[in-house]
Amino acid sequence: MTRSERIADQLDLHWQKNLRPRLHGLTDEEYFWEPVRDCWSIRPRGTSPATMSEGSGEWTMDYVFPGPEPAPVTTIAWRLAHIIASCLGYRVGWHFDGQDFDSETFAYAGTADEALEQLDEMYGRWDAGVRGLSDADLDNPPAVGPERFPLEGIVLHVNKELIHHGAEISLLRDLYRWQDGAVPRRI
Repeated sequence: MTRSERIADQLDLHWQKNLRPRLHGLTDEEYFWEPVRDCWSIRPRGTSPATMSEGSGEWTMDYVFPGPEPAPVTTIAWRLAHIIASCLGYRVGWHFDGQDFDSETFAYAGTADEALEQLDEMYGRWDAGVRGLSDADLDNPPAVGPERFPLEGIVLHVNKELIHHGAEISLLRDLYRWQDGAVPRRI
């Protein structure tokens, strides 16, 4: 097994055994659920309460730059969009596709099913790209993109981000199912 395959397997084990199964059956109601007031989410164009939003389609992502402290609570929709666009999209474009990815022009998903399709596609592109890296690729900074440290560090950072944000999404699903003391439904 190559070094890049071992690094890819670190994330893929989490993806196959933990995160992706936890997303099975995600409903639109869960996708957009706001557990507290003033959450950031994905919203129909022109309806964002945030001072900024991004996206080219019918749906946009709430954000502010620089981000507020403390950061607002975000919905599952927002967190999936963050994984798809910020964690994976930019890096797939910079390091594997040779194409620019722009969250300003990205068409954010207006349904849970659409978001999961985007997630599966972007994860597949990321996984294939990582598995194709040589040891020399991993040891050197990438030729494209703003990140200027060895690509291995970038890949491990993305692994950490997907595991971290995937755990947050899983917790939000748990909170949604248990809200108001309700008996959880099976997913």
